[in-house]
Formats: sequence, structure tokens, C-alpha cells
Amino acid sequence: MYTFTLAKSFTQPELLATTVILMTTVSFTSYWFIAQSAAVKAWFYNQHVFDIASRKHIFFTKYMGFFLLGVIPVVMLMCLFNVTLPQVGLTWYANTSWFSIAWTILLSIVVIPLAYQSAKKPSNLLNYPQIRAKNWTRKTFYVNLIGWAIYLFGYELLFRGVLLFLLVDVVGVPIAIAINVMMYAISHIPKGLSETIGSIPLGLVLCVLSLLSGTIWIAFFVHIALSFTNSLTALAHHPEIKYDHWKRKKTGDIA
Repeated sequence: MYTFTLAKSFTQPELLATTVILMTTVSFTSYWFIAQSAAVKAWFYNQHVFDIASRKHIFFTKYMGFFLLGVIPVVMLMCLFNVTLPQVGLTWYANTSWFSIAWTILLSIVVIPLAYQSAKKPSNLLNYPQIRAKNWTRKTFYVNLIGWAIYLFGYELLFRGVLLFLLVDVVGVPIAIAINVMMYAISHIPKGLSETIGSIPLGLVLCVLSLLSGTIWIAFFVHIALSFTNSLTALAHHPEIKYDHWKRKKTGDIA
């Protein structure tokens, strides 16, 4: 039988790595069950008419993701292990700035057409846009974009910032990337086979570029480009959702 003394089994870096993996698991699981909670959803729909309820409910899940995935884990790690913001990629390095800008543009050029094509598929329209209001207003349009932006900031702060950067020094680059891509793919399973498979090569590329740039910004902005394109393309092609601003432009009414 293998026996050990818990207090003597972990070095400080190993304890940090273990905490990071557990915290990532708990944070994402907590967010997911809140976002999918029927009781939470029912509360919004009992308070408001359908279109407003849908917008408020989805925006609630987005800012909860921002806090549960990004803010809370980072603050806890700062308190427990004196982790700094540059350690989780929240910084900007002058010597990698053009590298970050170039790769953000290049990857966006690659992922935007792919997202545009896949977003029009009937299987994608079952889930997107996430706000299921039947008639979108300009407020709904901008709330959708702001919601995605703040959610993805928390999301990338967790996956590329906390889970990747804080593991590298302990387990090495290959293992840190493998753990990251594995958990990143698992987080996409509820979204279907296509997104899960697609998340593997994208996750690998984003991990490598994040490490080379020393920041989360490439991953964040590429993810923004991907999600905005998917969401807005789905909005444009969904047969049961209308956006009045587009309707006015098509009929020549610009008022």
C-alpha cells in the first residue's frame, strides 16, 4: 500500500498546480450548472415578457461566467499564492506586440469564414444566437456583443491565463498544453461534436501562441472574432428571429 504524509508530499509549485486544476474544474462546473439551471431561467421568464427575459437571462449567464471563470479564480490565487496579473497573461509586452497583432489578424482571417459557414447550418441554429428573443432591438444586439466579450474575457483568463501559464513552470510546456487542450475540448462537449472536434486544433494553436506572446490577448481577440461571427451570422439566418434594424434597412426606411 502506498502511504504518504500529505503536508510533505507537495512542494509549493506542485500545490499551486493542483489548486489550479481543481479550481478550473470547480469554476467551470459551477458556471455551467448555473447557466443551465432551469430554476434560474424560470425566474427571469416569470419576471419579464419572453424577449426581455431571454436577453436578461443570457446576459446574466455571461457576467456570471466573467466572475466565476475569471475574476474569482484569479483573486483567490492572488490571495493564496501571491500570483500576479502578468503571471496569468494580463499584461502587454512591447517585444511581442506586433507578434500578437499579426497572429490575431491572421487567425481571425482563418476562423471568421469557417464560423460564417458553420453558423448557417440548421444544427448550429438550434443553439445560436443564444438570446432567443423573437424580435431583436438594437439594445438586444449590443447586449449580445457585450455579453460575449465579458464572458470570453473570463473564459480565456481561466483557460489560457490560469490553467496554462501557471502550469507550465511546474509540469512543462507539453503536459501543460495537453491538459489545457483536454479540458478545453471537454468544455465544448455540450455544444456538440463539431465544436468539440474544432476546439482541439484551435485550443492547441491558442496555447502555443499564448505562451510565445506571454499574454492571453491573441486567444481573447480571436475568440471574440469567432463568437461574434457565429452569433451574428446565426442571427441573420435564423428563420424565427427578426432584427428590426436590418428590416428597416432592407425596406429603405433609415429613420
